Amino acid sequence: MKYIGMLFSLLVIFSSQTTIAAEEKLTAEQEQYYAKAKKIWDSLDRKQGDVTLPNNVATLKVPETFYYLNPKDAEKILVEAWGNPPGAGQNTLGMLFPNGTTPFDNGSWGVTIEYEEDGYVSDENADEINYDDLLSQMKDDTSAASKQRVKQGYQPIELVGWAEKPFYDASSHKLHWAKEIKFGDNPVNTLNYNIRVLGRKGVLVLNFIAGMEQKAVIDSNIKTVLALAEFNQGSRYEDFNPDMDKVAAYGIGALVAGKVIAKTGFLVAALLFLKKFGIIILIVVGAFLKKLFGRKTELKQAE
Repeated sequence: MKYIGMLFSLLVIFSSQTTIAAEEKLTAEQEQYYAKAKKIWDSLDRKQGDVTLPNNVATLKVPETFYYLNPKDAEKILVEAWGNPPGAGQNTLGMLFPNGTTPFDNGSWGVTIEYEEDGYVSDENADEINYDDLLSQMKDDTSAASKQRVKQGYQPIELVGWAEKPFYDASSHKLHWAKEIKFGDNPVNTLNYNIRVLGRKGVLVLNFIAGMEQKAVIDSNIKTVLALAEFNQGSRYEDFNPDMDKVAAYGIGALVAGKVIAKTGFLVAALLFLKKFGIIILIVVGAFLKKLFGRKTELKQAE
């Protein structure tokens, strides 16, 4: 598997004639895989503009550089395309992807969106948190969760450390940080870049899912994603009413500890399957996927 990235980079040195000849040798099983992938892609309802989330407490102002997928489509990507356990996307309010890409691209990344209505999270002691101690506890928790994953037939998981230490902006009530995650023997670690937007009755949860090699790209987009997520009037942090509203049983530190979602399944599994057909077929996979999906996305403006 460590050679997959290298093989894709070789695409540029092969002529179109070689690609076409090799494509003609694709088996029925391979064609079935491509058909499944294309069916998922064609079924996605991609939107831009103002998108009111299903719970109506927040609105996303999706710029032209991104597109939004609804919860049903988000679950298709998380489970069917990226190989997470069934139910991994059942609590999402949707996902964001960079425009001009598909979830099937080699090196694709996305942002899951959720909402946790556990009450108003006080940021009173945000400056007093020891994130090194918190990281140690999180590693222990991840190790315990990994044992359960292995029993269920999934890859082990390891929390390597911070890719970006937690930072809380008290003026916007937004928290963000990044974790480096290792899944099984995958040579490329996963980057989980997290955003939390504090609201009156709960927290908006945005998680980037990407590879560690994409951190620079995520860093360049973090401000855009931070800015596009806002609570609607009446649900904002400053709308909190201590006489009426519930206060969460945890603070800022507890928000940093959370679940991890992988992006290791659909494409990688297909490449491993195709490995037995030789290098030339692996190279064609990359070309074929580009031809299949292209870089065009038909987007709908949210109503």
